Amino acid sequence: MILFSVCVLSGERLPKPDKGKMRFHKIANVNKALDFISSKGVKLVSIGAEEIVDGNVKMTLGMIWTIILRFAIQDISVEETSAKEGLLLWCQRKTAPYRNVNVQNFHISWKDGLALCALIHRHRPDLIDYSKLRKDDPIGNLNTAFEVAEKYLDIPKMLDADDIVNTPKPDEKAIMTYVSCFYHAFAGAEQAETAANRICKVLAVNQENEKLMEEYEKLASELLEWIRRTIPWLENRVAEQTMHAMQQKLEDFRDYRRVHKPPKVQEKCQLEINFNTLQTKLRLSNRPAFMPSEGKMVSDIANAWKGLEQVEKGYEEWLLTEIRRLERLDHLAEKFKQKSTLHESWTTGKEELLSQKDYESASLMEIRALMRKHEAFESDLAAHQDRVEQIAAIAQELNELDYYDAATINARCQGICDQWDNLGTLTQKRRESLERVEKLWETIDQLYLEFAKRAAPFNNWMDGAMEDLQDMFIVHSIEEIQSLITAHDQFKATLPEADKERMAIMGIHNEILKIAQTYGIKVVGENPYTVLSPQDISNKWEAVKQLVPMRDQTLQEEVARQQSNERLRRQFGAQANIIGPWIQTKMEEISHVSIDIAGSLEEQMSNLKTYEQNIINYKSNIDKLEGDHQLSQEGLIFDNKHTNYTMEHVRVGWEQLLTTIARTINEVENQILTRDAKGISQEQLNEFRASFNHFDRKRNGMMDPDDFRACLISMGYDLGEVEFARIMTLVDPNNTGVVTFQAFIDFMTRETAETDTAEQVMASFKILASDKMYITVEELRRELPPEQAEYCISRMTKYIGGDAPPGALDYISFSSALYGESDL
Repeated sequence: MILFSVCVLSGERLPKPDKGKMRFHKIANVNKALDFISSKGVKLVSIGAEEIVDGNVKMTLGMIWTIILRFAIQDISVEETSAKEGLLLWCQRKTAPYRNVNVQNFHISWKDGLALCALIHRHRPDLIDYSKLRKDDPIGNLNTAFEVAEKYLDIPKMLDADDIVNTPKPDEKAIMTYVSCFYHAFAGAEQAETAANRICKVLAVNQENEKLMEEYEKLASELLEWIRRTIPWLENRVAEQTMHAMQQKLEDFRDYRRVHKPPKVQEKCQLEINFNTLQTKLRLSNRPAFMPSEGKMVSDIANAWKGLEQVEKGYEEWLLTEIRRLERLDHLAEKFKQKSTLHESWTTGKEELLSQKDYESASLMEIRALMRKHEAFESDLAAHQDRVEQIAAIAQELNELDYYDAATINARCQGICDQWDNLGTLTQKRRESLERVEKLWETIDQLYLEFAKRAAPFNNWMDGAMEDLQDMFIVHSIEEIQSLITAHDQFKATLPEADKERMAIMGIHNEILKIAQTYGIKVVGENPYTVLSPQDISNKWEAVKQLVPMRDQTLQEEVARQQSNERLRRQFGAQANIIGPWIQTKMEEISHVSIDIAGSLEEQMSNLKTYEQNIINYKSNIDKLEGDHQLSQEGLIFDNKHTNYTMEHVRVGWEQLLTTIARTINEVENQILTRDAKGISQEQLNEFRASFNHFDRKRNGMMDPDDFRACLISMGYDLGEVEFARIMTLVDPNNTGVVTFQAFIDFMTRETAETDTAEQVMASFKILASDKMYITVEELRRELPPEQAEYCISRMTKYIGGDAPPGALDYISFSSALYGESDL
């Protein structure tokens, strides 16, 4: 009987027992069993065949427990614990989800029978309805477990329910022996659980990656949509008609640059970082590279962003050009109105005067007087020809510059020109009429005539002087206003000579009065040759003298404004000349940190974080420069000889600096992720970096294919053309013609990394499917957590095979698809 029991427990064939029932036959058979037990490494202390044959109960029970411990319990191992601890840990894990069950030992934890029922229900829920069990019915619970185990699990009833319930502390060895039978009965399920855990881990990686892909797609779509909406606004080149409206457009553009665009710059940078991180995770989990939807590649977004910035630059240039044009138009329009008003004031009544026929009833002297008067008018008319031409020229320029109210300008200009032509015609007709009736002029009052002839040009000169002194001007620099001041000084230098002419003209009038007084001539009425009186000349001369200091003040105020503008230029230039080189220096320092191999990646990361904080802290300087730039634009300052840096240069440099530091930090993060995931040491990583830096000839963080080949040869690779071409497809899948450091690191660690494979996942599914080539929905839902089970069900294709039941799923193609070997 002992030989038979050992044979059953061990599963091996033992020597044939001696036949016979005599004592020495029994001792010989017991010795054969003891020898076999000893050959299996079981130590039997003080146990001999004679004691067993003679019925020593203590010795016999000790031997039986030793046999059970060796062949039923010793092989149990859970997480490298001892057999007893491993079995207890297994029970705790299996019964953890069940109410009223708390397994802490192999005695009182089993008294109410719920722990045994929970073990059965966990693996075979079809055998026991756990929800109907009651804690206050331990006898019923234990008997249910014993009967189900014996009937359906081939586990013999080794225990008695009454003995367990009515004993303060049930026998630990007995319960442990009985529970071990459940462990061995459900060993296959343990293998399935291990397989299910592996599958869940793989599926979790895929689900996380898919979530990252969806987030990338969403962020890329939103950014591209924003660019799509923004470009038409920047491409709109429909100019407003007024300076105020165009300045509002410029203010809207400033809001776009200050408020709306900076968050999008951050989103673009974050998108590139997310894309690089996702690709790194896919490589580390042995998954195929992520290919975004058509039109949503990082390069597509970069191209769209480049197009946006090109349109943006053109829009700002257009705005400033239009503002200058409108400024010029407003100036010309005002000048046109001023000159037109002066001219129209002069022509008032001239047509009526020229149309008079007073010469028909005039005396000879009166006709002669009228003739001289008409000559003076012709002189005055000729003097005004230049003003009419100026008015026409200004109107033509306004038309060429597309002035919004050109119709009004043209109508007024046409009226002036028509009137001027009519004046010319009337003037010619009147001369002809006077000449027809003129027969003989006897004496001419030369003084009156001389006064008229000299007073008219002088009056016209004073009109021109007053017009020039009140003339509007627009300048953009100190040099331009100095030019106006110089011209004004030159004008003032002519005043003494003009005053002499005035005195001469007034002297003519005084001579007339003197002659009249001397010869008793009674002067009645005005000078017959001119409408100008000495008082007119004096009044206008006083007006000219008053306008001179007013012009002086206006020019000095403009000098002050231009000096203020120059201070703004110098202030902006001083800041820009500091900020521009600072940005360039930081760019160079960051590139040096990224290739430095003196410290660890964590030290590089710390340095980069420090640089990033310094850059963030420097933002106030950029904001101050933006403020000075806005003041310059509000003052219509569009050039600056004190610096080569424009605000656009600084903005682009700043955005590149923010992007570069973010990308560099992301690269180091990915290197840390790669190092930790691949299990490479810091020393190995430094060696890789040193090799890469040596062959990075251009010092731009990339190797050309020839330099990459030389680098591999220096590291001991024996490369043929075919093998090198294969390696290039791994490190440069997009055929860009360069090898980045991240791609180099991935290549150097890829072939030695321990990663899960499609074959491993297939093997795990095969275990869950009980070695079938397909798996059912019920098996997936039973063996996997709900989320992972539904994930598999929704993506697995129908299994094609004659031996499969309806609804069977193909886990082989699904496993291949997880690693890019087929399409899900």
